[in-house]
Amino acid sequence: MDKVTIKVYRGTSTEGEISTYEVPTFPGMVVLDAIHYIQQNLEPSLACRWNCKAAKCGSCSAEINGHPKLMCKSNIAEYPKGEITVTPLKTFPLVKDLVTDVSWNYRISAKIPPLVPKPDAAGKPFEMQQIDVERVQEFRKCIECFLCQDVCHVLREHDRKDGFFGPRQMVKLASLEMHPMDNLDRKAHIKEEGGVGYCNITKCCTEVCPEHIHITDNAIIPLKERIADEYFDPIQGLLRKIGIIKRTKKQPFDSVPNEQTTVHRAK
Repeated sequence: MDKVTIKVYRGTSTEGEISTYEVPTFPGMVVLDAIHYIQQNLEPSLACRWNCKAAKCGSCSAEINGHPKLMCKSNIAEYPKGEITVTPLKTFPLVKDLVTDVSWNYRISAKIPPLVPKPDAAGKPFEMQQIDVERVQEFRKCIECFLCQDVCHVLREHDRKDGFFGPRQMVKLASLEMHPMDNLDRKAHIKEEGGVGYCNITKCCTEVCPEHIHITDNAIIPLKERIADEYFDPIQGLLRKIGIIKRTKKQPFDSVPNEQTTVHRAK
């Protein structure tokens, strides 16, 4: 294949169109290379967000032939028909061309307090079981590409950003709620403000994750189970009431200093 036809959305949220470009190919070429060729040789004003070109920054997220993917991980050879359509993420407000405003994700992330160590573990090296280490490590592989947020039907089709934090933030919440050294009671926050109940576990978020995090099975479903045990299981409720099961005493969520909930990483 000497050339590939790249169709790219050009425009803003109010008006735009699909523009077509013929781009020469080379072995190992990815979609991001094609976008760069267009910028350098055909359309300098084409807007595209990218950074590392190594599938670790999460910046070059787009929809390629309708599927949310990283452009730097999408090899041209995967599209043998030689025609590729690149459009911006649907779930977030469009800025220009392929650039969307994903700042909502960081505002939500800022609402999640960081790890609050148990009193007897504060200031000391954590001593943890290997299984707990591996569980948290999986969640920390997230590169915040927000492909899972884009494909989540609660956010994408129903625009319920007012009620659901989305898969990425469920992963962050899971990494803290399941951390054996965290001393903050997060269940009410996960249930109410986080809206974990909105997810109906279709696993679409897991399918698009470039880091292969088992978002649904290892993060969202266990969170749902913890919420169900705490709020909806009548047997456990009765056993707690008569004292057979005792709640683990943790620090109340609203006791976290305000400054802890406003610190987040900008990208």
